[in-house]
Amino acid sequence: MNHKKKNNHLSRKFGHRKSMLSNMSSSLIKKKKIFTTLAKAKALRQYIEPIITKSKINTTHSRRNIFSFLRDKIAVSELFKDSFNKVRKRSGGYTRIIKVGFRFGDMSKYSLIELVDFNDFYLVNKKNVIKSVRRSNRLKKK
Repeated sequence: MNHKKKNNHLSRKFGHRKSMLSNMSSSLIKKKKIFTTLAKAKALRQYIEPIITKSKINTTHSRRNIFSFLRDKIAVSELFKDSFNKVRKRSGGYTRIIKVGFRFGDMSKYSLIELVDFNDFYLVNKKNVIKSVRRSNRLKKK
């Protein structure tokens, strides 16, 4: 039976999977979005969300804990900068997975994983949004 086995092994052994997820998470923190397969993106989301939650507490202990997961000084320092204040205000759900299509080499499902607060496309000002006019108001006779 497969009870309490929630992580996807991704056809890799423990050491390879751990180093792959730490490399992908540090790349995601540095670049704010990366392209990967859908299965790796879902595994990465489970890996990185607790790390971002731990970064809300800016202490030496939390920095060392996060460094043990990421193993990248630049990514850890980036996670504690002022540019991540938007992320600290959010209560959860720091990443978004968007299905892009299929990879050409092996036709595997390809996706984009990004940090939610750093996408400028979804952060549109309300002044630029054009309101639609209801058709029934225009057709009424006065």
